[in-house]
Amino acid sequence: MAQTDILRFFSAWLRAPLRVASVTPSSNSLSALMTEHISPGHGPVLELGPGTGVFTSALLKRGIAERDITLIEYGPEFVPLLKIRFPDTKLYQMDARHIGERGLFEDAVFGNVISGLPLLSMKPAIVLAILAGCFSRLRRDGGFYQFTYGPKCPVSPLLLHKLDLKAEKTGWTFRNFPPASVYRITRHQVPSLGNAR
Repeated sequence: MAQTDILRFFSAWLRAPLRVASVTPSSNSLSALMTEHISPGHGPVLELGPGTGVFTSALLKRGIAERDITLIEYGPEFVPLLKIRFPDTKLYQMDARHIGERGLFEDAVFGNVISGLPLLSMKPAIVLAILAGCFSRLRRDGGFYQFTYGPKCPVSPLLLHKLDLKAEKTGWTFRNFPPASVYRITRHQVPSLGNAR
């Protein structure tokens, strides 16, 4: 991980700790865990809160074409860097709660969502809008991958029930600061990863 990325992230965290929620970018270990179940055959990927692009780089290593990745970044401190590093992605500087708006992304349908958003620091109504918007654009068998530093899924059972979704823990890593877990959120009828193998 580049020293400049760590400084850039730390500086962004100092300016907006609730929005950035971490003092450093995610580790390679967490990036691998977030993307391990995603392959080119799953279709285009929507990434929320890419920051310096660690998850984006992991997606490229998994064989996802850069042109098949759509990035949603709210922070103005990260957008110019993402444009330089990933020029062939579709990059939008916007609030993720507006993802479900008609006409956005030319009404593309995505295979999976990778989320680097700090859902635990967001109000439930905002999390609801983000999830509802993403699932309105996801294939029926698509998954929403979210990491957390907490002991359980960062989306409450109440919100999951409201949207008829379920959450499955796919793994955890101590090789991240702080240690993190990854959850896959899907519609109820989608088989779990354990059953799908």
